Amino acid sequence: MTANERSAPVLVLAAILSVQFGGALAATLVPRLGAAGSVTLRLAFATLILCAAARPPVRGRSRADWLTVAAFGLALGAMNLSFYASLAHLPIGVAVTVEFLGPLTLAATQSRRLRDVLAVAAATVGVVLVSGAFGVSFESVDRTGLALAATAGALWAAYIVLSQRTGTRFPGVDGLALAMVVATVVVAPLGLTTTRAWPPYAVGLGLAVAVLSSVLPYSLELVALRHLRQHVFGILLSAEPAVAALAGYLVLGQVLDPVRLLGIASVVVASCLVLGAPGRRGKAPSEPDPAQATGS
Repeated sequence: MTANERSAPVLVLAAILSVQFGGALAATLVPRLGAAGSVTLRLAFATLILCAAARPPVRGRSRADWLTVAAFGLALGAMNLSFYASLAHLPIGVAVTVEFLGPLTLAATQSRRLRDVLAVAAATVGVVLVSGAFGVSFESVDRTGLALAATAGALWAAYIVLSQRTGTRFPGVDGLALAMVVATVVVAPLGLTTTRAWPPYAVGLGLAVAVLSSVLPYSLELVALRHLRQHVFGILLSAEPAVAALAGYLVLGQVLDPVRLLGIASVVVASCLVLGAPGRRGKAPSEPDPAQATGS
């Protein structure tokens, strides 16, 4: 095993830590700026950085290319908006766990194996435990937050599919950079209405969130996936709900009860079974796979 192969899992774990701690920082912005304002700051800074680095050419693209990247950008913007909105209602560990059902279900439906379907069913039970519905009345459950997180999960699945399609049409990070432009243009009209409430520290925090949640993790994964088998990547990615709970505890002081922690553990185990399935081992690291994407 080469040094690059040994370091690749470390890079993926660093990317996951970056995404989830970036999300925890974003949760501190949402009460002040709202979801739209927080997302606008993140997307605007991330777009500037990615476009400056990639300098994607805009000429010579077909209509199908632009439709693909536009759909990718719409999914990206809507996914971030719905996820950040869920943070106003749910602890980040709960929101990420519910959201994770999106890519998990996508991977299971594409494999069509009974074990994967059963794993998704187990993950659904885990989400019920995480939602807080266990042992309490349905009226006391924050249905708005759960609906927003579930919407973010569905959009995450769409993001994965459209990311693959964009990757086949645009080299490197060109497609992502252009999709970020689309996402920013779509979300900015909503976010800019909150600019009067943007103190200087919030702008600085928005830059930190952009780097932690978008620029840094994508760069780390791009390097890691050149030397990492997809089933290993899937297993590592499955740690996201647990890392989100840790970030919520350390950054936001969000303490989850044992039932919710059990639910998160159920989703993590189910995700390992589906995303890290042995059937994926035959693929080369360069091949696209529905598991290859970080979330919000």
